[in-house]
Amino acid sequence: MPLTGNAFSFPWEVSLMEFLQTHIPAAGISVISFFSMFGEELFMVLVLGLLYWGIDKRYGKYVGLNVLMGTIWNPMAKNIAMRRRPYFDHEGIRILRVVEPEADIYDISAQGYSFPSGHSTCAAGLFGSLARYRKNKALTALAVALPLLVGFSRVVVGAHYPTDVLVGWLFGALAIWIVPLLRRRIQSDFSFYGVLLLTALPGIFFCRSADYFTGLGLLVGFIVGSVIEERYVRFSNTRHPLRVLLRVAGGAALFFVLNALLKRPFSAAFLAGGTTAALLVRTARYALIAAIDFAVYPMAFDRIAPIRRLEASK
Repeated sequence: MPLTGNAFSFPWEVSLMEFLQTHIPAAGISVISFFSMFGEELFMVLVLGLLYWGIDKRYGKYVGLNVLMGTIWNPMAKNIAMRRRPYFDHEGIRILRVVEPEADIYDISAQGYSFPSGHSTCAAGLFGSLARYRKNKALTALAVALPLLVGFSRVVVGAHYPTDVLVGWLFGALAIWIVPLLRRRIQSDFSFYGVLLLTALPGIFFCRSADYFTGLGLLVGFIVGSVIEERYVRFSNTRHPLRVLLRVAGGAALFFVLNALLKRPFSAAFLAGGTTAALLVRTARYALIAAIDFAVYPMAFDRIAPIRRLEASK
């Protein structure tokens, strides 16, 4: 894919990034890079699974909707600003942690635009939601520390300018404020979900990066799965550690297995092509995966006989 997008930055951002990459030793960069994980898809799936399948599904829905809306509004802003990543335009900045390792590092459709930082939005939305729902000092400390570390890591690995990170945190904070506000003002579930979708759907007409279509698919699947679960499944949460562990492990495994299986009918060239058809297929794939994980998968919980007997024996 030809290099597209806009190049703009403050001189101090480039100087700071070059300074950090030059003066932090390789071992230190490896440690700092690790914190990017707390703003990535896998970690988000595990945390939401722990809450939704195990501890408290209302808590999981609260956190999930906040995070998903932030991760949709973020790429919508990205596709308006169309800011290229720092390593595209500055030879002194290296990319040390690629967003999509299987794609070309200069494929904007796969790697996404730079402004604002999606990892920073996800981290701020996730940990901020955890702290806002269950107010305690430990969660509040995590809500401050981990987004800071995630944002710093994105700058150090060369994936984002500092201003990308600052605005990414802002998007996460806005999601934590706007989504619960809409929930309080709109009593009908149908209307509430409709409003969220209305704020998300305009991106179909101008977004060309995969991150938007991933987020849209997850949101649609999460909403559909939540509605089906509330009406027809109504599974019970559990505090049994082994049962929680199995639920989360099974749900995460199902998520990634379904993702792999649903890619098989299509060629790798088509999926990576960045065409409208490929992006819509991506949305449909993630919507189906999320709906199955949040509605169909919980139907199996009470049918895991060995764990049920173990819990009854306690």
